[in-house]
Amino acid sequence: MLLNNRYQVIRTLGSGGFGETFLAQDTNMPSQRLCVVKQLKPIHNNPEIYQIVQERFQREAAILETLGSASAQIPGLYAYFCTGGEFYLVQEWIEGDTLSAKMQKQGLFTAREIEELLINILPVLDYVHSQKIVHRDIKPDNIIIRKSDNKPILIDFGAVRESMATMINSQGHPTSSIIIGTPGFMSSEQAAGRPVYSSDLYSLGLTAIYLLTGKQPQTLETDPQTGEIIWRHFASNINPHLVGVIDKAITYHPRERFSSAREMLSALQNHVNFPSTLQYQERQNIQQATISPTINITKTIINNKPKNIIIGSIIIASLTGISIIVTQILNQSLKGVQEAEISISTKRTNPASGKQEITSDYKFSKSIVNPTSTTVNDSEKTLNVQKTTTTNNENNYFWLSQRRVTEVDLSGKSGYELDIMRNTIFAIHGRRFDTPELQAYFDQQSWYNPQYSPQDFPVSLLSKIEIENAEFINQYQDSKNLRYFK
Repeated sequence: MLLNNRYQVIRTLGSGGFGETFLAQDTNMPSQRLCVVKQLKPIHNNPEIYQIVQERFQREAAILETLGSASAQIPGLYAYFCTGGEFYLVQEWIEGDTLSAKMQKQGLFTAREIEELLINILPVLDYVHSQKIVHRDIKPDNIIIRKSDNKPILIDFGAVRESMATMINSQGHPTSSIIIGTPGFMSSEQAAGRPVYSSDLYSLGLTAIYLLTGKQPQTLETDPQTGEIIWRHFASNINPHLVGVIDKAITYHPRERFSSAREMLSALQNHVNFPSTLQYQERQNIQQATISPTINITKTIINNKPKNIIIGSIIIASLTGISIIVTQILNQSLKGVQEAEISISTKRTNPASGKQEITSDYKFSKSIVNPTSTTVNDSEKTLNVQKTTTTNNENNYFWLSQRRVTEVDLSGKSGYELDIMRNTIFAIHGRRFDTPELQAYFDQQSWYNPQYSPQDFPVSLLSKIEIENAEFINQYQDSKNLRYFK
């Protein structure tokens, strides 16, 4: 079959509701180069609509030409034409395997391969979004690993297909009659016809999960209260940092996701830590608890001397963000402790009796790397965590991007600690500081990547929860007159 008296069809690559895709040779070129020809069919056979579809098709083709010419990871557009009531795109042929095909050949992806994939595809999405375009169909079949350089190539933008679905509404205005996207990989706002830039990040996160687990998104359970997808227990040997980045990308509400592909890339490269979701059963246990848990630490070894020490009834004020709070207690309160056995007990209401019962749900060992030296007399039976010091120059305030801060989090902290805590919210987004001592502190942090002056820092990088936390800490400092950097 010869299309437009020029493109000799070799074989069919795929077909769907909008038409077919062919591998073809360009007979007008000396090289007889291979190309992809996409045949697109309007879903409404109406002369009035056809004219609108044609205009939209030309506009979308022009956008594809711009994208392909500016990015080496988007196929170039060679030509477009209309004939016989159908529309055709002629694009660059990318030799390689889709992510789906690659996984079928090699098996599940490793965490390292996923990180490499994300690092190489996020700049492409950042460019696409900078052109005010949402791809709307990120999935394993629409990313090809190019054979020549192993770079991921982004294909099959949804806007062209949407133009084929044009119809006239009851008010006489042209509109699209379908939602573009693939079920399972599509976010809730996109399914409602309101895609945003982070909708693409959501789909990319689910693509990563599919490659790591082999599970289609539709088969994964979700948290009934938050809508979060429970997937971690299907993947093994995945570092918490990558888990946290993926979890933030697939958060149910767009406002809680990364605000841009650039922000997601920065978090991935600079090892900004985000708390990962708990495994499904752990989450279920926590949701059933009706009173805050108690943490007991026993069989503690301090300075290599065995001690039978119990830190009793460390009551956590709220179950919200329990995993984050437990981590903070362990990291901030056990400095000088080399190894500890920790158990977490909770009080729950028994549905049958209506009475509260104490149960011990979690028990694990905690090892502290490079503990600081803490002197403890043999007669002491409790550990005074307030006197413990640390020489570690890294802080762990990244949780301020994930949950709301409370007075419990701030109580007992000095003005210096509170200033560092509050300004970390801005530092993780690359802001510099006018105060030399404050700037020097963040310059020593391995994750810090300064990009913006205080005057040019875009506040839009901050999430709603980050803005609220910064203001809460600021008001707390004012009320307690706790300022270090003037």
